[in-house]
Amino acid sequence: MYLTAKYLPAGDRALSIELGDEISPETNRRVHSLTRAIEARGISGVVDLVPTYRAILVYYDPLTLSLAELKERLAGVEQTAEQAAPGTARVVEIPALYGDEYGPDLEFVADHSGLSQEEVVRVHAGMDYLIYGMGFTPGFAYLGGMSERIATPRLQTPRTLIPAGSVGIAERQTGVYPIASPGGWRLIGRTPVQLFDAGRDPPVLAGPGDYVRFVPLTEEAYREMERQVQAGAYQVTIHDKDQDPGDH
Repeated sequence: MYLTAKYLPAGDRALSIELGDEISPETNRRVHSLTRAIEARGISGVVDLVPTYRAILVYYDPLTLSLAELKERLAGVEQTAEQAAPGTARVVEIPALYGDEYGPDLEFVADHSGLSQEEVVRVHAGMDYLIYGMGFTPGFAYLGGMSERIATPRLQTPRTLIPAGSVGIAERQTGVYPIASPGGWRLIGRTPVQLFDAGRDPPVLAGPGDYVRFVPLTEEAYREMERQVQAGAYQVTIHDKDQDPGDH
């Protein structure tokens, strides 16, 4: 891991701040801490910030400030962010119904892993997953920390349409499709909760630096929760994350 950030030009309108050379929760926390600090500073000429697993891409207006000026100001923010106490992470609970029509690939994941379907569900729902970043589609969160025990290859041929709320696995990654879209991940379940709503403020339930915890549902509970979501009456459970990043 780098002790200090590396500033690398990315074209004539962007600068990449590299905060580490590996994907890890510690590096990612530095990414989001510095992103928040830059946002709070309100540097004139900074147009957009894109945090990733281990870096931040800073888009800027070269007519407002030069690359040298940008580096100088970002370096000052970096020092402040490193000295600041880390914020409390949130855990967003995502209820999900596993298997059958809601998770058509659960049987394949179980066979590939040498586990029963019930064991796959217990393993998958037995971790708090750090959101490293957002991408692919609006509201799609890249989750880290899934157990190698249930790591499973992607589909050889992606599906052309996956229902919104589908919970998938691809290699050592897991995630939820927030909107209906194509995709090649193995589907093991589905949540009735709307992870992305363009008319909501904010439009996403969870963002980078938050954690996601999957909570298994019965089909009866899924149907009832689905009715509550459609009626706008469902409240997502969100609470502070324990300092221990392991199993809950």
